Amino acid sequence: MSALQLCWLRNDLRLSDNHALWHAREKGPVVVVCLLSPATWQAHDDAPIKIDFWLRNLASLSHDLQALNIPLRILNVPAWTDAPKALLELAKKLDARSLHFNDEYGIHEQQRDDAVAEAFTAADLDCQRYTDQLLFNPGSLLTQAGSMFKVYSQFRRLAYRELHRNTPACLPPVQAQNQAPCASDPAPTELDDFRASDSQRALWPAGEAAAVARMDLFSEQIMTHYDEQRNRPDLDGTSRLSAYLTGGVLSVRQCLHAALACNQGEFDSGNAGAVSWINELLWREFYKHILVCYPRVSRHRAFRPEMDSVPWRQDADALKAWQQGKTGFPILDAAMRQLLATGWMHNRLRMLSAMFLTKNLLIDWREGERWFMQHLIDGDLAANNGGWQWSASTGTDAAPYFRIFNPLTQSEKFDPQGDFIRQWLPELSGLKGKQIHQPVKADLFSAIDYPAAIVDLKQTRQRALEVFKSLGESA
Repeated sequence: MSALQLCWLRNDLRLSDNHALWHAREKGPVVVVCLLSPATWQAHDDAPIKIDFWLRNLASLSHDLQALNIPLRILNVPAWTDAPKALLELAKKLDARSLHFNDEYGIHEQQRDDAVAEAFTAADLDCQRYTDQLLFNPGSLLTQAGSMFKVYSQFRRLAYRELHRNTPACLPPVQAQNQAPCASDPAPTELDDFRASDSQRALWPAGEAAAVARMDLFSEQIMTHYDEQRNRPDLDGTSRLSAYLTGGVLSVRQCLHAALACNQGEFDSGNAGAVSWINELLWREFYKHILVCYPRVSRHRAFRPEMDSVPWRQDADALKAWQQGKTGFPILDAAMRQLLATGWMHNRLRMLSAMFLTKNLLIDWREGERWFMQHLIDGDLAANNGGWQWSASTGTDAAPYFRIFNPLTQSEKFDPQGDFIRQWLPELSGLKGKQIHQPVKADLFSAIDYPAAIVDLKQTRQRALEVFKSLGESA
């Protein structure tokens, strides 16, 4: 009889195209294990809605595993540093000879995984690790000088070349077992301090079937026009798959193949919508590789070390106004209220909000990065950090410091009828035409309950330009 295999799942809660689970099942009977560590989630600023979503996906996976006679064991650990001991004790209790898991990225995650692997090796037990979150192992796509790319377009060019050579396939779903090798633990449905509202849960149905259904809807009805509509927050023009990707309910390979199927197998030509979405998948890849190859971004440091000296302003009132959607700029306030209500924000508005905070308010990008992580259902260290540092001009391949989005012109361009603003700022619903974008000029404050603009865009833009120029930045 084959030895029992232990499969440790984290942000990979699915049966299909799961390298660790598939390989574990191929080698023998398998038991799945998940660790709960609320203290670690809080230390990493994980949003309550994100953990609630993860728990709901775990419950769905538990049901799916039960149908396959694959037990799920739940371990509670005080901190990530307790993972080696907890997993080793379970392996010995079940007489499991091997542990399988998919690699995760970030300093703490990598240290935890290395410590687990070392503990199993020291105990003369097998430990198998897999590249599953990404298309390529971090550090495998390098410049001719042997270093990690700092410019996305160069990284993308090599990624395309490698994908043309060898497109990663999707593994089939894991097969059922004749009988369960042990009893299962009940999956918790909710935890204190990590709860979402009923309305938020309704927006984000959990489970692998729900994720695939959304991917199919996007592929069949939205992807073709993605390039044209992805910047329009008033339209359902994006995939809305980021939460499923962050939790590993879908794999990046499944997403890639959905795009290829929509584009007759083409990566970088053909339908502009499919090509644009593949480009977004590669941005996700790029930021994960940056996280591993330049670990200072895991330590709340600017990717460009010289940008750690930016004299950021301390302005608690302005920061609070930005956080609560009370800046007096409708598109920004609507974006933040969407985040607070749904746990998600349209990507164009993430960039716009981040640039306003870091340039017009000249507030440290880390304040915004933390706020987003504390509220996003799809909060991901690599993508969130990469996006914030791009907007703040402190990161890799960042926006040049003099590129500062104007929220008024951006609003008119990407929410032309004001439908998005009216949805989230009902107090402005009576404004007509361009008034909706800049009510500060409409002189209607006696009639509506909406704040005046907290800053002058022209003056604060000039202030930001002078600050960055003083650091030696040049056009």
